Amino acid sequence: MDAPSFSGLLIVVAVAFAVPFALGLAPRVKLPSVVLELVLGIAIGPAVLGWVHVDQTISVVALLGLVFLLFLAGLEIEFEHLRGRVLRVTGLAWLGSFAIAVAVGFALKAGGLVQTPLLVAVILSATSLGVIIPVLKDAGEIATPFGQLVVAAGTIADFGAIILLSILFTGEGGTTATLLLIAALLGMAAALWLVISGAERSRLVMEDLQRLQDTTAQIRVRGAIVVLVAFAALAQQLGLEVILGAFAAGAVLTLVDRDRYMTHPLFRAKLEAIGFGLFIPVFFVTSGVRFDLDALLGSMDALVKVPVFLLALLVIRGLPALAYRGDIGTRRTVVAGLFQATSLPFIVAATAIGLELDLVGSAEAAALVAAGLLSLLVFPLAGLTILRGEDPSALDGDRDVAVGPDGQRAPAVEQLQQLVAHDLPAPALEGADVRLR
Repeated sequence: MDAPSFSGLLIVVAVAFAVPFALGLAPRVKLPSVVLELVLGIAIGPAVLGWVHVDQTISVVALLGLVFLLFLAGLEIEFEHLRGRVLRVTGLAWLGSFAIAVAVGFALKAGGLVQTPLLVAVILSATSLGVIIPVLKDAGEIATPFGQLVVAAGTIADFGAIILLSILFTGEGGTTATLLLIAALLGMAAALWLVISGAERSRLVMEDLQRLQDTTAQIRVRGAIVVLVAFAALAQQLGLEVILGAFAAGAVLTLVDRDRYMTHPLFRAKLEAIGFGLFIPVFFVTSGVRFDLDALLGSMDALVKVPVFLLALLVIRGLPALAYRGDIGTRRTVVAGLFQATSLPFIVAATAIGLELDLVGSAEAAALVAAGLLSLLVFPLAGLTILRGEDPSALDGDRDVAVGPDGQRAPAVEQLQQLVAHDLPAPALEGADVRLR
């Protein structure tokens, strides 16, 4: 076995450092860092400069980045908001979205643009929750009914896409066997939740956690890593994709880590520091290195697919947002549709799986990733532009009236919390714990 090499990884991590640093020097450039990471990854890869080739060292770190990305996505789930009218509206909207996706997928198949229409339908039905949440936070909208609706819709879309990908394409032994394996994974997740919840009620356990959580032991972080790796390994042993296990691990920790007394205030910040500080940016830069630019530019047919896939994303994820019009008004419905149509991390992961299983061609995969890149460049910026153009005295009634998880108007105290949260600047809001209960 070849010895691990760090020369290629050095260039990758240097790019991962340079991207946010350069964007920080130009704050007026509203460009998601993941876009620049992918573009520079293409530039340093075999397709352009040829400085980096994906070796074993880079491959392992990039795989951990994908796992961490889905793990942190699972941590973002707001289970307390996934109920009542919010759950009904966003759930039905996603079912409509997937139905449209299937129709679009088979239409693209009839036109000779895709190889596996059902896989393309799953790929195009997801939303980049990890990208949209920072956008909502920076805009001061994360705690508003509009923000909660968008987060709930993105959560369902991500969860649904991962489940469908596992059921339809990555399980061994057919759909029925895969469903049984997923049920077993979820059952083990429920068992772990019961064990951890019971352990955290123990005074001895709590005292031990509090004593070790900020020492070199970093015991809470180590525990989270154990859960993450355990679920990823379990999913792999069951013949499922590791991203499902990683997502389930994040969801379990979200369920367990809900009591403010038991929750260390920096626990999630520490996990994000590990993920976004190293592994996740390496995953995106490496995805750029692996990007088959020659396949995309090699024929006009491949280039034509990019705007077609981008339009498909907008139709599949944007049209179902019309279901929110009665709750957030017309203008913000348009913004919600644009935010929902933003997708890249899942596209990158799913196309990699499709290539491995020979379900998509290299040109098709490159066109899908390119469309996802454009969606990150165009849709969030367009949505923010519409939000900033709102008349402060007439905001479709969605900022001055708080809506609870059951879809009813919230009490006056919660409405006050809503207004206070909206007026906070982005850095203060990000660290605040102002939520509608």
